[in-house]
Amino acid sequence: MRETAAREDDFRRLYAAHFDAVLGFTLRRTDRPEDAADATADTFLVAWRRLAHVPAGDAARPWLYGVARRTLANQRRGDTRRAALGQRLRVQVAQAMADLADEVVHRADVTAAMARLSARDEEVLQLHLWEGLEPREIGEVLGLPGTVVRPRLSRAKARLRDLLGNDPAPAGHLPSDTAPIGPKEGIR
Repeated sequence: MRETAAREDDFRRLYAAHFDAVLGFTLRRTDRPEDAADATADTFLVAWRRLAHVPAGDAARPWLYGVARRTLANQRRGDTRRAALGQRLRVQVAQAMADLADEVVHRADVTAAMARLSARDEEVLQLHLWEGLEPREIGEVLGLPGTVVRPRLSRAKARLRDLLGNDPAPAGHLPSDTAPIGPKEGIR
């Protein structure tokens, strides 16, 4: 217990004596203040963990600068890896995805139409179309039986189709364009 209190006191003195210097060191070597704050915090975390290795007196500052320098180098390597990963992902997504312009326009139409629906219809459709849930699963989400959700979903789909103006063709046989042949036509 006494050792812990003494260790905490040593760290507090180290922190109070060198925080400004370490923060200045990191601020001068980074573009963003938040990176400097992170590096400073990490430096003092290392100092806390390795307090027995921190030199006493004026020698503590160069030791802390060394830790801060390695911490900043780790940050830069991490930033470089993240940027490279982001670039690779952008290239892969560009190769995997076709031009999305038509889909974006269509989605904007659907989103606008969905906003014009009632909150109940919109919620049911979002759960079905966006989340991919079946009526039984939607019922679980909404706390309703599937037998209630199924017709509600059907009506919501019909209202959405009406708003979008893209009704499907009526069910059944399509009307023929050819004129009917009379009973005696073609018979000699």
